[in-house]
Amino acid sequence: MDNSRTADAATATAEYDRLIARHHAMRLRRQLLTPAGPSEAAPGADPGSAGHEGYDGSVDQQVIRRDLDLVAPLSELIDHLYAVMFRRRPYLRALFPASMEFQQSHLERVLQHLVDHLHRPAELARTLRQLGRDHRKLGVRPVHYEAFEEALCAAIRHRAGEHWTDGLEAAWVRMLRFAVGAMVAGADSALAEPPYWHAVVTGHERRRPDLAVLRVRTGEPYPYRAGQYGTVEHPALPHTWRQYSIGCAPRGGNELEFHVRRTGPGGVSAALVERTAVGDRLRLGPPRGGLLPEGDGRGGSRDLLLVAGGTGLAPMKAIVEQQVLHRPPGRRVHLFVGARDRADLYDWSALAELGLHKPWLAITPVTVGRLADTVAAAGDWREHLACVSGPAGMVASVRSELLTAGLPSARVRYDQVLSRWSRPT
Repeated sequence: MDNSRTADAATATAEYDRLIARHHAMRLRRQLLTPAGPSEAAPGADPGSAGHEGYDGSVDQQVIRRDLDLVAPLSELIDHLYAVMFRRRPYLRALFPASMEFQQSHLERVLQHLVDHLHRPAELARTLRQLGRDHRKLGVRPVHYEAFEEALCAAIRHRAGEHWTDGLEAAWVRMLRFAVGAMVAGADSALAEPPYWHAVVTGHERRRPDLAVLRVRTGEPYPYRAGQYGTVEHPALPHTWRQYSIGCAPRGGNELEFHVRRTGPGGVSAALVERTAVGDRLRLGPPRGGLLPEGDGRGGSRDLLLVAGGTGLAPMKAIVEQQVLHRPPGRRVHLFVGARDRADLYDWSALAELGLHKPWLAITPVTVGRLADTVAAAGDWREHLACVSGPAGMVASVRSELLTAGLPSARVRYDQVLSRWSRPT
């Protein structure tokens, strides 16, 4: 990117930041001056209390599933949807990344998740509210959802052709409006927090050719819990956000740690690993997920079984740090770290430092054999609270072994890929 393009991009980003700040201030002022009505959740309300009352999603689910072949595959429906939306409203294109590949696959997972869970609207609304809260960082406003609905209807008519019916389109529109209502409620409930946080890189350590540990400092407190993850935007790829687990417990100075493995050329991970240095600026979206139940870091009592693979170590390291600071009396923690070889244990020195003089903490590296088998054979975990993080296949195999060994599924915690709707690194 030449200097003029870089300057233009920086100017556009600054202008957009000012626009977001003004909009955020006006919405907050309006919320403070206007009592919450029946359709608008007040701050502190149950996050699943809006967006699903009176909606029988199972009826629309049956209609959509019955005629899904008429509009399938979803990828082609989405291709036409975006083509229509950008043709009719070209100004919306600036809200999206230059490459739409990830965005389109992300939306495909969202739509499939909606169809699969529409019969449980209260549960779905809670997830959608979180998604709406997170989407504020993209500059999405209610008027944009209207344009999306218009484009979706056009895409359904195009894909279904002569088999299109009023009933089919109405079911999709009701599903979309239910989702939009929950997302808008989620965005409104988070008006008191920024849509994103500015961060400055304070440390960048290349632990392997394809992996780096980044430390960043935000300008204002970033309200996360140990075990959560955040989305990161690199200035080289505007409007392109990727998820990374936070590798430290909340600490003073607003400093965070991210473990990033390069997943391919040209993406956010590659930019963070290869083209980021101390002093560079990033943007962070709101924290999401949570391997430990909220409040567990201070008041939980069960012993912890932590299982990590690859950069899934980051949230486990954060949880261990949290236990060092606020461990319930008597709690023991056992951490298993899977790696391809000793060289792949990229953060071993930090782990060893954490484990010094802490008899309640056991750290076991696993570089030979199947991680799930090693964990299952190492002890009786039926009374533990287990947290698992890493590649999807590893998480599935460890979870399966623990359930087979008698650990209740409610006590096997992991961030589900479908609930995130895009896979974290």
